[in-house]
Amino acid sequence: MKTESPRLDTPQSPVLARHVWPVALTVLIFGLLLLVPVYARIMDDTYILLQFSRILVFALAAVGLNLALGYGGLVSFGHAMYIGIGAYCVAIAARYGADSGVLHLFLVVVVTAVIAAPVGLIALRTQGIAFIMITLALAQMFYFLAVGLKQYGGDEGLPIRQLSRFGALTGSQAGLYLALLACLGISLLLLRRVIRSRFGLILRASSMDARRVRAVGTSPLGYRLLAYVLSAELCALAGFFLANLTAFASPAYMAWTASGELIIMVLLGGAGTLVGPVVGAAGFLLLEEGLKGLTDHWMIIMGPVIVLIVLFLRNGLWGMIVSSGEGR
Repeated sequence: MKTESPRLDTPQSPVLARHVWPVALTVLIFGLLLLVPVYARIMDDTYILLQFSRILVFALAAVGLNLALGYGGLVSFGHAMYIGIGAYCVAIAARYGADSGVLHLFLVVVVTAVIAAPVGLIALRTQGIAFIMITLALAQMFYFLAVGLKQYGGDEGLPIRQLSRFGALTGSQAGLYLALLACLGISLLLLRRVIRSRFGLILRASSMDARRVRAVGTSPLGYRLLAYVLSAELCALAGFFLANLTAFASPAYMAWTASGELIIMVLLGGAGTLVGPVVGAAGFLLLEEGLKGLTDHWMIIMGPVIVLIVLFLRNGLWGMIVSSGEGR
C-alpha cells in the first residue's frame, strides 16, 4: 500500500507563522537599534545616539514595570522611585570617589532589594486602589527625602563628576549605548524564560484570580513579591544607565509623573507582551520629540493621541504590528 508524503501546507503552518513573525520582528527591531551607533558615526550626529540611549533606558524600565503590571496585575504608581534610587547609588558613590562600575552595580542591586522588599510586602497586603495609593505614597516619601538631602544637591540634583568605570567602555557614548542594548536584550530573554516557567504561570494566574490560586494550595504572596522586587531591580538598572548617560541624579527621576509615564509606555506598547514595552517607550518618546518640534503646546495633542491608542488598540502598538503581519 502506497503511503502519501506529508504535505507542507498543513493546518499547523499558520500556527508556526504566528510564532515566527513576532520573533523575526523582534530581531529586526534589535538589528535596527544596533545600526544607530553606525549611523551616528557616519553622519557625525551625537544627538541621535543620545536620544536612542534615552529610549533604551526607559524601555528597560518599562520592561521591568511590565513584569509587575502586565503579568502580575500590580498597578504600581511608584516604580520611577527605583530609577531614582539607581541613579543616586551611582551619584553618591561617585561623590566619595568610588568610580568602579562593578561597585556601582552592586550598590544598585543591594540597595534596591533592601528597599523594594519591604515596600512590596507592605503594598501587597492590599489590592486595587489601595495598592496604587500605597506605592504612590511611598514613592513620594523617597522623592521628598531626596529633595531634603541638601548635602547631595537637594531639589537641584547631584552632578556626577566620575562616571562608572568599565575599562575601555568608560566615557564612550557608543559603548554605553551598546551596553544598554545588550542589557535590554538579555533582560527580555530572561523575562521570556521566567514568564514561561511555573513562577510565571502562578504569577499570571494570581493576577486573574488570587483566591483560586490559594484554593489549590499555593500562596501567591511570595510570587508577587518576587515579581515586584525583580521589576524594581530592572528599573534601578535603568537608573544606573540614566545616571551615566546624563552625568546627573535628580529627585525629578522619582516624581509620580515619571511613574505615570512609565505606565503609559507599557500600555501604549502592550501590557503583558514581551516586546510591547520597548515599542511603547520608543513610540512615546519619539512622539514627544516630534510634537515638541512642531508646537510648544505639544501635550494638548499628545494626550488625546495616547488615550485613543490605548482605548482602541487593546494589545497596544505591538499587538497591532504583530496582528497586521500575521494577516498578510
